[in-house]
Amino acid sequence: MSNQSEQVQPAKHRRGIYLLPNLFTTAALFGGFYAIVAAMSGRFTDAAIAVFIAMVLDGLDGRVARMTNTQSAFGAEYDSLSDMVSFGLAPALVMYQWSLVDLHTLGWFGGKASWLVAFFYAASAALRLARFNTKIGVADKRYFQGLPSPTAAAVMMGTVWVAPQFQLSGTTLMFPALVITVLTGALMVSNVAYYSFKDFDLRKRVPFFAVLLVLGIFVLIALWPSIVLYSLFVTYTLSGPALSVWRRWRKRRRNRAGAESRSEES
Repeated sequence: MSNQSEQVQPAKHRRGIYLLPNLFTTAALFGGFYAIVAAMSGRFTDAAIAVFIAMVLDGLDGRVARMTNTQSAFGAEYDSLSDMVSFGLAPALVMYQWSLVDLHTLGWFGGKASWLVAFFYAASAALRLARFNTKIGVADKRYFQGLPSPTAAAVMMGTVWVAPQFQLSGTTLMFPALVITVLTGALMVSNVAYYSFKDFDLRKRVPFFAVLLVLGIFVLIALWPSIVLYSLFVTYTLSGPALSVWRRWRKRRRNRAGAESRSEES
């Protein structure tokens, strides 16, 4: 009876947010915002680099939160909003200002297509992030469903960053820019599987050659950062469709082999 007479005190909610991981998220958000401002001023290389810096900071905030045990629902939501700006709106607006806007020279249809394509990319990034958030804890962690938005942003901004080094302008590349924007947006909302590297354990022993390979990649990035980073992200982007084709080929081969073995038995 004494238990019934005792009043249960409601749990007190802790106020405030964790500072350290959210500082990295805020810095990533600033990178995306700065990219938009830089593009408005015509400084497209600075805009592209700002998005790449935002990618690095976005990759650090989650790891810092796990290392310091400061994960929170607020941090997860804040990270998604930051990703939408840095990897959704910023790449779409930078690409529009750098190249797609020149489609208006083709007439009424080109002018409409230019901003509609940019909006398609931004909307695809929003849908990609929303789908990712709803499948946390359910989907296979080894693979992403659809192209990750940071990778899509890297392909978009890598194009802007690399083109001037080959004396190519946004006006010259307006049709390739149109194709890249549509394809990266479509891949984000597709069901194409991409390896996430989340099951890759850095604590395991690796051959000495692997260390040399990583060292070589770092050297190449230091020598030609834009070209090497762009090549790596384009390769990863193409790996998803290639993996899907390979899986379908293996499945058809197994089905064909199974049908032949059944026919021989009959």
